[in-house]
Amino acid sequence: MADKPLWGAEDQSARLAELAASTNDTGKELPLRRDVRSLGILLGRVLVEQAGESLFDVVEQLRRLLIRERRQHAGDSDQSAEDQRMGRARDTVAALSVEDAYRVTKAFATYFELTNLAETNHRKRRRRAAKLHPEQPPLAGSFRGTLLRLRNAGVSAADALAAVRKVRVTPVFTAHPTEVARRTILRKRRRIAKQLERLDRLPLSDSDAARLEIAILAEITALWQTDDVRLEKPLVTDEIRMGLDYYPMCLFDTLPKIYAEIAESFREVYGIAMADSEVPQLLQFGSWIGGDRDGNPFVTPDSTREALERARNTVITHYAGELQRMLEQLSTSSRQVGVSRELRARTKEYDDSIGSESRHTRISGTEVYRRFLNYVSIRLGHARKAVAGGRPYASAGEFAADLSLVRESLCANQGKLLAELALDPLLRKVQTFGFHLSTLDVRQHAAVHSQAVAELGSGGITLAQGEKPWAVSVQTTDLLATLRSIAELKRAYPPAAIRSYIISGTESEEDILSVLRLARLCGVQIAASGDDPGLMPVPLFESIDALRHSAAIMKRLWRMPEYRPLLESWGCWQEVMLGYSDSNKDGGMLTSTWELYKAHRELHRAAREHGVQLRLFHGRGGTVGRGGGPTHEAILAQPAGDFSGEIRITEQGEVLNWKYADPVLAEWNLELMIAASLEAVTRQGGVASEAALSWQQAMEEMAKDAFSYYRVHIAENPEVLAYFEQSTPVNQLEHARIGSRPARRSQSRCLKDLRAIPWVFGWMQSRQAVPAWFGVGYAMERFAAGGPQQERVLRDMAQNFPLFSSLLSNVELAMAKADLTIARLYASLVTDSALRDRVWNMLVEEFERTRRSLLAVTNESELLQNNAVLSRSIRLRNPYVDPMSLIQVDLLRRKRAGTDSDSVNYALGATINGIAAGLHNTG
Repeated sequence: MADKPLWGAEDQSARLAELAASTNDTGKELPLRRDVRSLGILLGRVLVEQAGESLFDVVEQLRRLLIRERRQHAGDSDQSAEDQRMGRARDTVAALSVEDAYRVTKAFATYFELTNLAETNHRKRRRRAAKLHPEQPPLAGSFRGTLLRLRNAGVSAADALAAVRKVRVTPVFTAHPTEVARRTILRKRRRIAKQLERLDRLPLSDSDAARLEIAILAEITALWQTDDVRLEKPLVTDEIRMGLDYYPMCLFDTLPKIYAEIAESFREVYGIAMADSEVPQLLQFGSWIGGDRDGNPFVTPDSTREALERARNTVITHYAGELQRMLEQLSTSSRQVGVSRELRARTKEYDDSIGSESRHTRISGTEVYRRFLNYVSIRLGHARKAVAGGRPYASAGEFAADLSLVRESLCANQGKLLAELALDPLLRKVQTFGFHLSTLDVRQHAAVHSQAVAELGSGGITLAQGEKPWAVSVQTTDLLATLRSIAELKRAYPPAAIRSYIISGTESEEDILSVLRLARLCGVQIAASGDDPGLMPVPLFESIDALRHSAAIMKRLWRMPEYRPLLESWGCWQEVMLGYSDSNKDGGMLTSTWELYKAHRELHRAAREHGVQLRLFHGRGGTVGRGGGPTHEAILAQPAGDFSGEIRITEQGEVLNWKYADPVLAEWNLELMIAASLEAVTRQGGVASEAALSWQQAMEEMAKDAFSYYRVHIAENPEVLAYFEQSTPVNQLEHARIGSRPARRSQSRCLKDLRAIPWVFGWMQSRQAVPAWFGVGYAMERFAAGGPQQERVLRDMAQNFPLFSSLLSNVELAMAKADLTIARLYASLVTDSALRDRVWNMLVEEFERTRRSLLAVTNESELLQNNAVLSRSIRLRNPYVDPMSLIQVDLLRRKRAGTDSDSVNYALGATINGIAAGLHNTG
């Protein structure tokens, strides 16, 4: 390459200074700018080579036009400004053929793919740089920062460690259809990300920079030549494989590093000696992929079996690889150092029982560790694949016991360092993942159970008799088959692989009892016994009404004589799930937030009254409109004193890729959850202060107003659903083919049966983001109208009430991503002009009211005024999202005018993917 490499470093020292810059050094952003600029140049070269100068010129014309017009009309949302800003761009888009419209979309979407990679790489870069500056205060959400606050608050090392022992965080991976990228695309992203990271290795010669640049150029070319939209919807088996990818990709390597960070933090903050292996277990993992049947007819007993089998193979394959590395490393000879009597005895036992299967007959007799680990590998292989006459490990505990023999022998014979580096990480993984990798939840809707009970009863079959039903619906037959398969799978796989049954739509204690009766009918062991944790029914409260009655429902359940023995078998633990997405769709953002908070508080009070240890499962969506937002912030916004330390949180769709596709980012996200849980479990509840009581009263009043306003104007307004279906691409979601699950639970066209994901998806794609803010402004304005004292209460809440502060932060982010000028273009798709004007004017009025109220309470003059980095990111992204929005609107108009073809639908799918990448949001 004749030109100087794009990433060439003329001054290696200056480049190092950029990479190692402190938080306050403006040079810290230079590497990010270089990455974005260089990736953009490479994309331009690919466009010219693959699509020609003419397409490149169209892309550049739209880019420059929309950047210039956004600058000219920033903050202007009236019709004349829209005409000036969008007129020529819309004409350019309208003149494109469907194929060219697709290719222009692909160009901008690929730009965002690359920009997102650059930003992710910079986050990793800044995390590494922070470790070079111990003089800087640790990040607030870090474990080290949390320990410092505890120490400064007078918490002793012993008390801090006691609090850590209470913490157990379980991220639960779900297949909720919000990840638009194909598995193939995800892998190409990762390869580019690796090259970007290598470009930070110094010294960087021009030849190395050129070589890496060519490698990135080749990957971008491959991206361009790859279908970015799935031609078929993913099957459940595809979703299972995608969910499992994150373990070998980064989670297996990340797990020991988290415990190392925690041990190091204790050593630095409290000055106590702590080995990584001495840190209590803090993490487990869960999954719904292959077990979530609610509204998805494609999840069958075979899907559940496949999920368990693939999970077991994934984790045992990893253990086998780790054992192979240990075989190479532990060449320790008994001629050089001693070997424990216990390890020698165990090795002799294996010599006699499985010695004939050894594949390493040339291992020296003095290399006892290698001989023993070879036998461990043989037994592990038998555990993965049934071998006639084999000797498989009956449990992960047996496997860990053999590993512990090696560890103890090394420690007793001058090999402690080898034990810590070779054995401890694997033992930690076995403790966390066992032979099942993650716990697979099974989920079904309460209505399905109710119908089954009714059918079985009407057929003259009592549930207690356990007879085989004869004339029931297909739905009930499938349900009974599912429950019978649970009983069978818990015998075939580690019993802990399935331990929770999630009951969607729980409205009463009868919904929970129905599951118990049906499970017993099908031979499922519900109570815990020995190594089997049983099958705990987990009610999911997701409507506003259900949240309000959740504590009363659980109180009645916990008092029942038939339920108490089950509770005691589970160690008096009870898991309850709270639904964020559906409660938001049901009652709006503010009401959902407050009712979830109250349900959390009241459930804990009820649990304490009944001697129950409560573990809450938070069903948070990826986006703000579905209860998403920063996890650390959300955990700390829980009621003080109402947290057991154990928490489960769903990780959905595109969130998995953002958080867990890279070891550094995965480590940080898991650390954030652990640190927040530690801080939350150490906060004292006690009697609420006068200020706190006034805040709660204010939230109660605003939630009531927001609920009534949202129900009248959104949930119960038939015009809104008609407007929604025409002014958003929600009905085109199928063309993105992003998940196996249908968008609706039934064929009904009512809002109740529309799932939360497509509801939020449509509003986000059209830049309206209604679920994230509607009703908030109305409620705050009405409250503030009470006078200066009420206004002071709101400002005080914004500063000192974590729940309200978190709410405002999430609303502000969603409103910053919304854009009324673009949204107006989508609104123009509604054919009934009178209906369109009524709904549009109502939405604009509430949007502007919410913005005014938000800025007044936060004392800001513009959205995200106090978050310059995020504000700049959105501002820079908007002109690149705008062309895809214009193309999406134009293609929707063409399709509705009769140009309905595979090419139009494919191009629409591409716009969906591109806008999602640009906004960092789907549903």
